[in-house]
Amino acid sequence: MEALSVSSAKLGRHHLIHHHLFSLSFRPSFSSLILQRRPSIPLIPQIQASFSRTKCCFSAKPSSELRKSNQSSPPPLDDKLIALRRLFTNPSLNIDAYVIPSQDAHQSEFIAECYMRRAFISGFTGSAGTAVVTKDKAALWTDGRYFLQAEKQLSSSWILMRAGNTGVPTLAEWLNDVLPSGSKVGIDPVRHIQFCGCMDASLCIDSEQFLFSFDAAEELREDIAKKKHDLVLLSNTNLVDEVWKMTRPKPPNGLVRLHELKYAGVDVSQKLSWLRSELKNAGCSSIIVTKLDEVAWLLNLVSYLTNLNALYYVKRGSDIPNSPVMYAYLVVNVDGAELFIDDSKITSEVMDYLQSAGIELKPYDTILKAVENLAVDGARLMIDTTAVNAAIIDMFKTAARIHERKGHSTKSYDSSNGQFDGVALYKSSPIAIAKALKNPAEIEGMRSSHVRDAAALAQFWPWLEDEICKGVILTEVDVADKLLEFRKNQDGFLDTSFDTISASCSAFISLLLWEVNLLGVCKEGISAQFFLNDLTFRLPKLFFIASFDLRFSRCSGPNGAIIHYKPEPGSCSVVDPTKLFLLDSGAQYVDGTTDITRTVHFGDPTAREKECFTRVLQGHIALDQAVFPENTPGFVLDAFARSSLWKVGLDYRHGTGHGVGAALNVHEGPQSISFRFGNLTPLQKGMIVSNEPGYYEDHAFGIRIENLLFVKEIATPNRFGGIGYLGFEKLTFVPIQGKMIDLSLLSASEVDWLDNYHDQVWQKVSPLLDGLARQWLWDNTRHLVKQ
Repeated sequence: MEALSVSSAKLGRHHLIHHHLFSLSFRPSFSSLILQRRPSIPLIPQIQASFSRTKCCFSAKPSSELRKSNQSSPPPLDDKLIALRRLFTNPSLNIDAYVIPSQDAHQSEFIAECYMRRAFISGFTGSAGTAVVTKDKAALWTDGRYFLQAEKQLSSSWILMRAGNTGVPTLAEWLNDVLPSGSKVGIDPVRHIQFCGCMDASLCIDSEQFLFSFDAAEELREDIAKKKHDLVLLSNTNLVDEVWKMTRPKPPNGLVRLHELKYAGVDVSQKLSWLRSELKNAGCSSIIVTKLDEVAWLLNLVSYLTNLNALYYVKRGSDIPNSPVMYAYLVVNVDGAELFIDDSKITSEVMDYLQSAGIELKPYDTILKAVENLAVDGARLMIDTTAVNAAIIDMFKTAARIHERKGHSTKSYDSSNGQFDGVALYKSSPIAIAKALKNPAEIEGMRSSHVRDAAALAQFWPWLEDEICKGVILTEVDVADKLLEFRKNQDGFLDTSFDTISASCSAFISLLLWEVNLLGVCKEGISAQFFLNDLTFRLPKLFFIASFDLRFSRCSGPNGAIIHYKPEPGSCSVVDPTKLFLLDSGAQYVDGTTDITRTVHFGDPTAREKECFTRVLQGHIALDQAVFPENTPGFVLDAFARSSLWKVGLDYRHGTGHGVGAALNVHEGPQSISFRFGNLTPLQKGMIVSNEPGYYEDHAFGIRIENLLFVKEIATPNRFGGIGYLGFEKLTFVPIQGKMIDLSLLSASEVDWLDNYHDQVWQKVSPLLDGLARQWLWDNTRHLVKQ
């Protein structure tokens, strides 16, 4: 999955080609594919007529350009925006603008469906973005991974703000520009429960969403104060929920299971003892853990996943799709711990486990009361203001001030570091770094799971090539489903680690979407249906969904240029053997988490495609071979991956590498490799990062090559300044398609790197294969011959 580029908190096009199908004749390998044209298949009259009056090829245009021709007519009414704005005038609110972020109360990147408020109100389903609605305007900020997707999904009622582009204002700058001085801007930091009228509160829709971190809320408050605007903390309701009403999905209720010690490496008692030592050394008595993966890692507890095999199967899925985490808060004191979670998720086995570890169970929705009690008891909290939401911090600070006014003193502690305001110590959570530094058991699990995952992919690729050779028409969803089948056969498989990104562009679908004007404006809800050789394609509302990122992604042709494209049944394209095919996918295993991207061509790539691919590969190799001193932050290495592209004036809009959890979230901080130089976290021994440079030509194709890397010590002949040096060990072992490479661009050392890599792929993966898959692996790991 491609790396993050911009924090969400900061934050009729397709070619029409000849009406012919093509079949392929080839050996089962990436490299020898010969195109043969097959006689044209009759089309239904409407489509045939469209072809007869249309040129062979049209260039793609973003939705903004498509709308220019209709500027004389007003934009269509958006019922959701109308309903939302109507609430602004409520006497108890009286606000002029409303900010709708992507996150849940735990500042998660990927969230449960019931918390996808920004997606509901805007129609944009990418994992990163912030919406702002005023009384007469609506705007959405997102980063470069989602520009094309947002063009497709946003209606003309919305303004797309391409964050990071020259001339694009920040959210606060835009509010200061469009609002009259002294306006009120509403956000939602405070909890309420929306009772549905039943007698059982557990059946009500829980709107507990403290949607802004403390830092994000304070930054917004300071920025808009420049124009004398006020930030209003709405305490009684979430306005999007008022519009969503009872059609909003119910909160998840996935069961929790133990993460076995042989995979976790360190037991919960040791982890809690370490954390309490950290608290004492910092002069603190308690810490509130709100990040879901931190709770899971610290307690060695994970949520059941949806696509479990027979050993782990349970009808109730995970709280967050593809992520083995559960919605919970954790308070760790120097003398105890409390887990705030819906007790219906806790099995008797987990209950016994928690009790033996000295962890008390509390209802999820009592966290604010517990925070208030900590303040009353004079506790001194360690708080990560980038992660803990504003409601929790405001509750603690308010209760602490009241406690002090009553003449009670706060407990004193010996030492401190970070920023201390008398009641709390504000510093980064020590759990984030500890979780990122994988222990030997976690590293071994990651190595083992990646080899098994590579075996599944080595079975998948020859199947796909053979199907295309036979002329079978496959949708992008068909491809994703088949890869899932191969992965399910691997030991310890639980689920995909994100929605597979698989993108392709069919001539017929592109033509039809052009004719009904769905592609580009795509919000009118037009439906169309046609039949091709007894195959029916239903095309209801066209939604191109992308997510960082991305449970299972396979992209071919123009869809590959959508960095976080996710195919959906009914709206996805057919795999086009004449275009590039990008497959970004990953899996969750009991012992590890995988994330891999490969870009291939089933026919003859153009010289342009080969050059772009080769330059991406050169960047991938350069980063893989990097050796750097200890304490080097990831942004220093980002240029290694871009240098070859830069030489010819090319680049890509996302980061180069993200952290990856061990049997946890596929995106993990705090480390990253990105052009965003604000992240000063140094890469350290034991961290895992992705290496995924790419290149994307809008509405044409996308290229990305991704492996996961483990940071390790490197024995250098010198140790300048007495410090050590670090480098990378590869975890991913899947062939890189040889025919996509322009060998004239590669140096001898780069050819050696690829040959050595393919030798490792064969040695590690071939013992798990037989038959066609083993032959495919052999064919695609042969050494390159540089002329």
